[in-house]
Amino acid sequence: MNKIAIAALTVSCFTPIACHAADQNYPVRPIRLIVPFPPGSSSNDILGRALAQRLSKALGEQVVVDNRSGAGGTVGSDIVAKSAPDGYTLLVGTAGALAIAPSVYAKLPYDPVRDFTPIARFAATPYVMALHNGVPARNVKEFIALAKAKPGKLNFGSSGVGGSPHLCGELFKTMAGVEMTHVPYKGGAAATIDLAGGQIDMLCTGLTALTAPIESGKVRAIGIASLQRSALMPELPTIAEQGVPGFEVSSWSAVLAPARTPPPIVARLYAEIAKIMNTEDMKSFIFTQGSDVALMAPQEFAAYLKTDIAKWAKVVKAAKIQPE
Repeated sequence: MNKIAIAALTVSCFTPIACHAADQNYPVRPIRLIVPFPPGSSSNDILGRALAQRLSKALGEQVVVDNRSGAGGTVGSDIVAKSAPDGYTLLVGTAGALAIAPSVYAKLPYDPVRDFTPIARFAATPYVMALHNGVPARNVKEFIALAKAKPGKLNFGSSGVGGSPHLCGELFKTMAGVEMTHVPYKGGAAATIDLAGGQIDMLCTGLTALTAPIESGKVRAIGIASLQRSALMPELPTIAEQGVPGFEVSSWSAVLAPARTPPPIVARLYAEIAKIMNTEDMKSFIFTQGSDVALMAPQEFAAYLKTDIAKWAKVVKAAKIQPE
């Protein structure tokens, strides 16, 4: 299709028939995939770039990554929320910006449910619970028993108030019925160092952040925070199977479009993403980044997002975290 034809189609897309034709011909120009974090700063950027490269080949049009960082991913997410619903501006959405942000930001500029069209969740990095070696517990059940025997005496670290590691610890407190003291740090690296040094008792964070200290024996992993065991560490039991049923915390990556994006475009994008996720090439790449393929179709992901938002809202309220 030449530029004159594309322009004519765009101008004439004021009728259902014309718009349907545009949807069926999608895409006819480059697509912008917004990653709401700096280049190379997170697995979301790395996985988003890998997906963009493969989507470009599948769709026959360039998928260009556009990094728009700020405010924990909410700046880039807001750009997509306010973009035209034509399939040419997409978002690499994250749990922090979409599921947790509504509870920890007093004035979020978008509604994660109302302002987006879910296309696919495609990957998840499971969280892992680890203890420093001086804590006399070899598994989750023993750690719960220890915490109940010493209410408020044990502590857990995090990368900061309101972040996923903090909420992981708070969720564990609620679901396991234990009392622990929260120790916030200015970043996850400092918390990991102090866990290994014995300044804090427990840390619950992304598996990739703790893989090296776990493998070196500096800290002890006691449970994976996914509902199924992770292929990244298959010998490690889930927290759910060790007496805390339903416990799940992960950092997920998804593709979303602005609200009211036409269903044919959503269907096309999901179909191509699903094909990509089922290739050994992409499975292997995601695995090397410390994540698991975690594909969800549009309706399934939409339902999951609502559940995730409600879950974290309860945790934030129980922890008495004041929205910023």
